[in-house]
Amino acid sequence: MKQLLVIFGLIIATTASAQQPKQQWVTIKSANLKCWECKDKLEKYLVQANKSTMESGLIQWKINLLQGEIKVQFWPDRADASMIKAALNNAGFDADDDKAEAEAYAKLPPICKRAEDGGGPKPPKPCHIPPVQ
Repeated sequence: MKQLLVIFGLIIATTASAQQPKQQWVTIKSANLKCWECKDKLEKYLVQANKSTMESGLIQWKINLLQGEIKVQFWPDRADASMIKAALNNAGFDADDDKAEAEAYAKLPPICKRAEDGGGPKPPKPCHIPPVQ
């Protein structure tokens, strides 16, 4: 009888795990994601967007300021790459070839603007390192 219960439990566990979608990763380039201040602004926005529009579909993200990119892990049944790019655009950041929403971009601090608009790192002071507090 115990063996039968164990086998039944394994079948249920296998079926339940087979129904859950597999987590996916997407890497998105952004021309104006180069400094710690931009990183903080984007992370705050993503936390809010994840709760409201993406139904907690984002699992985690990693931002590489030197490369100007964000790598996002998500649940494909709750979010997708286009939703993540739209969230970046709505926060004021470019996402691959999609430009940021003009109104959100205008609200960014000068350092978070695109290089052609005078933003980004200025030599000799890198902006990818947060200031010492």
